[in-house]
Amino acid sequence: MPMTPEALYVQLGQIITEMPDLRNHGWNSPTGQQWLGRASALVEAAGDMADAINFKTTAQGLSSNAYVPGHDSAVQRMTAILYQALARAEMRAPATSRNGFIPTGEPYTALSAVARAFGDASQSIFIIDPYADVNLLDEYVLQAREGISIQILADAQGVKPGLAPAMQRWVTQFSTNRPLEIRLAPARTLHDRLIIVDGVTVWSIGQSFNALAVRSPTALVRVDQETAALKVAAYDQVWFAAPALT
Repeated sequence: MPMTPEALYVQLGQIITEMPDLRNHGWNSPTGQQWLGRASALVEAAGDMADAINFKTTAQGLSSNAYVPGHDSAVQRMTAILYQALARAEMRAPATSRNGFIPTGEPYTALSAVARAFGDASQSIFIIDPYADVNLLDEYVLQAREGISIQILADAQGVKPGLAPAMQRWVTQFSTNRPLEIRLAPARTLHDRLIIVDGVTVWSIGQSFNALAVRSPTALVRVDQETAALKVAAYDQVWFAAPALT
């Protein structure tokens, strides 16, 4: 049974946000090989057979030595094919699912995409970002409406030092109008970057908020309902076990 346009768009966005570090052996592992297989199947499902063949052929030419001539260009070609497939899928997807692609060097596009996800919240926004720093509060969380409860889960090792004082200033200024709580998961246990809205809707984003589209493009995509439920349950457990940032 063929995928719906929305499902194809969501899955392509998801595969892009989960892209391993292809330049540095990220493809050369069981997980990386699984990613390549899924990516290849989705490019084929997007309908351009020339791109599908090109993606498979290029993937076969990846080298375990990142310094081999042609390796870098192969990675760039595969990345371009994926984003072209995403763009085609986006054109066919329902209007409510579009506009998740964030090109390099477009901070306003990144801000707008995140603001749209935040705009659906009526009660809470739960953000998972291993490398959360002050700009997450200053640039993004401020887009949430007053009265929305904000939770941020960061990595105990990856969290930036400026986040704690920024949190204190936030709490002092906004008090209960913009409730905020930040907790720290054990080092290197967070692998996703997510926005969970009202404990139900999950958006996956391919980069940390402190570097959205700075060095490479990314995508903010809504996760399918089944996967969303699993993500919510898993990160709720991590949240309740994590100590508060002080």
